[in-house]
Amino acid sequence: MDKLKQLDLHTRIRDRAFLASSAVGLLMLTLSFCINYFAGTYATESISNQVSDLLLDRIPAWDVELLYVQGAVIMWTVVTMLLLYKPRYFPFFAKSMSLFILIRSFFIILTHIAPQHEIIPAANFFASKLTFGGDLFFSGHTGGPFLVGLVFWRNKYARSFFFFLSVIFGTAAILGHKHYSIDVFAAFFITYSIFRIAQYLFKTDYELIHKGHTVHGDSTA
Repeated sequence: MDKLKQLDLHTRIRDRAFLASSAVGLLMLTLSFCINYFAGTYATESISNQVSDLLLDRIPAWDVELLYVQGAVIMWTVVTMLLLYKPRYFPFFAKSMSLFILIRSFFIILTHIAPQHEIIPAANFFASKLTFGGDLFFSGHTGGPFLVGLVFWRNKYARSFFFFLSVIFGTAAILGHKHYSIDVFAAFFITYSIFRIAQYLFKTDYELIHKGHTVHGDSTA
């Protein structure tokens, strides 16, 4: 009986630790979005001139607005459903995504090159707070799903789906002249580096994904 009580206490303590880590991750994610808003606004207001691009100069601009906007909405809906189904991923996901947004926010305030397409205001309120037109380097549409695929690496179906979306969104960004080609290609390398940094900084949260125990009814698969 004493051992059972100790085990129950240990489980509850671990649950509290999980909830605390999730709360920290949610707070970090919220703050990173706020910083991203001000960084994106500053970069867009400070836009200079367009520059030439090896790929964009040779292909016409396609209309990719539907895929670019609605595709992203569908992707993040799938991410939300996955996190609800496997909540033990949330602390590491939230913190690594926060790091991704913060580093990208720092990058976009450094250089203010104008895009090769006309800046069109986002069609809905939420999109207008996340995309600005002057926030080019590096591509969030490319790096975002790539990071999610790395986080869900153990699930081969999720990993393949998000890596596929990363390539599709990156291709759309170039075809639609939404980003310069360097914004897209660099996103893969920078995002992977961010993932590795997150593994080091948030080691406990990352290890939670791989442990063989159950958290809130979540399986190890």
